[in-house]
Amino acid sequence: MSQNTEAPAARTQRGVADLFTAAGRLAVIPRKPARREQLLVHLAQTLFATDRDYTESEVNGLLRTVHEDCAALRRYLVIAGHLIRTRDGSGYRRATTTL
Repeated sequence: MSQNTEAPAARTQRGVADLFTAAGRLAVIPRKPARREQLLVHLAQTLFATDRDYTESEVNGLLRTVHEDCAALRRYLVIAGHLIRTRDGSGYRRATTTL
């Protein structure tokens, strides 16, 4: 049996590259949960700093840089636990466990 000694972040990076166009836009939001989770980890790591609060407008702006349906991506990120939303829904923060 061979073991994959590649770092998890490297596997995630390579694993989502085919989801993006040459222009860096997300071609489609994956329907399969495992594939979507790979994408969400990638987005959380690349778009959001761990030590910063974001307004909903800022989150939407960052997500729009990769896909027009920022509401769906934002919802998926929150449900998966990669973004934490304040109780009133006005603020967001990247979860510290997203690595």
